[in-house]
Amino acid sequence: MTTVSPPSPAGRLGARVTLSPQDWLRVAADVLVDKSVEGVRVDVLAKTLGVTRGSFYWHFVDRDDLLQRLLQAWKQTQTEQVIAAHNQQGVAVQSVIHELAALPFHGARAQRGGAIELAIRAWARRDEMARAVVDEVDAMRLRYIEDCFQRLGFGPVPARNRAFLMYSYMQSESLFRAQGSEEDKQQRRDFVERLLTHPALPF
Repeated sequence: MTTVSPPSPAGRLGARVTLSPQDWLRVAADVLVDKSVEGVRVDVLAKTLGVTRGSFYWHFVDRDDLLQRLLQAWKQTQTEQVIAAHNQQGVAVQSVIHELAALPFHGARAQRGGAIELAIRAWARRDEMARAVVDEVDAMRLRYIEDCFQRLGFGPVPARNRAFLMYSYMQSESLFRAQGSEEDKQQRRDFVERLLTHPALPF
């Protein structure tokens, strides 16, 4: 049997370049935000990176492989790593709630993360693979937030209700990013945090 080696990646004017899968995923996420998933094509990404198409196949089997790994990278960086960081650092639960309420406001990084998430959710409306990952991420985030409220002393049902409201608030702040001044946003965040952590509320 003849072994066929993958093509050597080449950059502009044939110069060799070193690209990682993360480079391709980063550009794929940019194109997803700018053009939707239909624009995420191997030739488009290669042109953006200034390399030949052959470089792509060092890291991915095909376009579907790229899209699957793009979804998994989003799940890992925007959910699993956030949860793991909080758990490893042993952050007090009240501080975790405060940090979760502040996540949509973390500057350019939060803005980019929000844009990618909106693009993935738009993709998920018409694609089962993306829909499955989005549903998994939503369930994972809700379980984690619910657990935080339970550790604050709320019962299962009140904790679940509070988790849903907190998560809905976080999504809304990302979606309505241009609404209100910085002071307005701070007031909304403080209000939601006080509301959901108040033990006397009947829900």
